[in-house]
Amino acid sequence: MKKLSVIIPTFNEEAYLKNALLSVSFADEIIVIDSLSTDKTIEIAQAFGCKVINRKFDNFSNQKNHALQYATGEWILFIDGDERITYKLKQEILEAMDSGKHAGYKLNFPHFYMNRFLYHHSDNVTRLVLREKCRFEGSVHEKLIVEGSIGKLKNPVLHFTYKGLMHYISKKDSYAWFQAEQLLNKGKKATYFHLAFKPFYRFFSSYILRAGFMDGIPGLAVASINAYGVFSRYVKLILLQKGIK
Repeated sequence: MKKLSVIIPTFNEEAYLKNALLSVSFADEIIVIDSLSTDKTIEIAQAFGCKVINRKFDNFSNQKNHALQYATGEWILFIDGDERITYKLKQEILEAMDSGKHAGYKLNFPHFYMNRFLYHHSDNVTRLVLREKCRFEGSVHEKLIVEGSIGKLKNPVLHFTYKGLMHYISKKDSYAWFQAEQLLNKGKKATYFHLAFKPFYRFFSSYILRAGFMDGIPGLAVASINAYGVFSRYVKLILLQKGIK
């Protein structure tokens, strides 16, 4: 059997971390890369026997690339503190590692909001990779670069995406600042097109093209807040251009 290292980035995840750790207890090692939490996150990780690394957060890619240096497994599984690996997905992960067919695998993440999983608001994200074949790029929605072919696993990850309405909105605002800074560094400027059309298209894509309407009221709420996130990004870009933050 090939060795598996799990990497979990954390910041104040005491309410969720224990269950995440239990769900990946089959791994050969678990590395928690913590952004200087002020709650009991580190205490929980240490009690579980994790390898804990403390690092001040600068961006998502640097955080995960730093953790990769401490991993010893041939395979790496990246999860967040609010995600859970089911028994069926565990079996699929172990089989994929042994098969040698691909250098990495995408996992499916249906969003969880208003006490239900939104199967029409789901993402397929590369999270299981050969350690020697991967690196992260990008500061906000970091991209995992894999040298080799990518497969896809069938069973979903349980992702308790949003802890409530205000958490969801604040998360979008936080990402919007990072994204606005990226656009500013690239010399981009916000226009009425960005402020009006792009949020509308994000709503249309989320609610209509991806069939978010099939997820009921939670689907409508997610599509609306996604559109707000895009609008917020370009408003923040205008503020940065004016030297205001």
